[in-house]
Amino acid sequence: MAFTGSADIIRIVGHRGARGLLPENSMVGFQFALSTGIDLLEFDVLLTADDVPVITHDYKFNRSFVRGPDGKFLQGELPHINSLRMEEVKGFDIGRLDGSTDYGRRFPDQAQMDGIRVPRLDELLHLVSQPKYANACLMLELKSDPDSALDPVARAGFVSLVCDEVRGAGLTDRTLLHSFDWTLLAECHRQAPDMPLSFLTQLHDSEDDVGEVSSYLITPDLHQNGISVPDEVSKAGGALWCPHFSEITAHDLARARDLSLCVAVWTVNEPEEINAMIDLGVDAIVTDYPGRVQRRLSDRGFRWTL
Repeated sequence: MAFTGSADIIRIVGHRGARGLLPENSMVGFQFALSTGIDLLEFDVLLTADDVPVITHDYKFNRSFVRGPDGKFLQGELPHINSLRMEEVKGFDIGRLDGSTDYGRRFPDQAQMDGIRVPRLDELLHLVSQPKYANACLMLELKSDPDSALDPVARAGFVSLVCDEVRGAGLTDRTLLHSFDWTLLAECHRQAPDMPLSFLTQLHDSEDDVGEVSSYLITPDLHQNGISVPDEVSKAGGALWCPHFSEITAHDLARARDLSLCVAVWTVNEPEEINAMIDLGVDAIVTDYPGRVQRRLSDRGFRWTL
């Protein structure tokens, strides 16, 4: 329900914390978003070689914002997260963007910091477990590693480790399990039927974001004639549908509502895009710039929290 809007409420989800302003998927970014009244956090989880769930987006480190122990942005062959032990992961710094890369140029306002490390999942769970963040809820994206995506044993182990940490923190009622990989979500439903599922979709109508790992390798093909994406999400057990903002129509939104699906759109950053999603009446807006969405909602008489 925390992600569901109403006539005068549209929820705001901080994408990777507040990626437009602070290092993505970092504790400092999550703390900043929470401090500005953003109670909904989106982030990405993968496993290290020693089975520690960590918060990072790409299955290999991204040279655009990861520096090695020598302080330099990574070059050459990039290490896989699942090939590194947690102690090794701690040696990399994610606090700066390389402005010479296409990805780095996308976020000219992001603060440049040193000593920012890839967080463990349990660090964020501990943060939001504090009484002052009792309203915080999590959109936890399980990322697919192509090395193990088709391995049912690895898939089951990944889901088990993540769900165990969420349960151990007492946050099952404040966490959405979220993914482009619907096979992973089916495993989540098998192991954790008490935790709601959020289905990401991206059709071929929208281009991949610059410098991002493509979702097209793992998201199901939803292009056959006559397919209703909201219906497919509902049949798969979804509580929330999360389409790319450019690919949702008023008809899709109405159908989702008929199916009692919450609808959160990703990733909405520019003023005209934000306004369009407000006009459409989605439940929630996932954004790298939570303050921009707050401003547009405030100016137009909307709220983002109860």
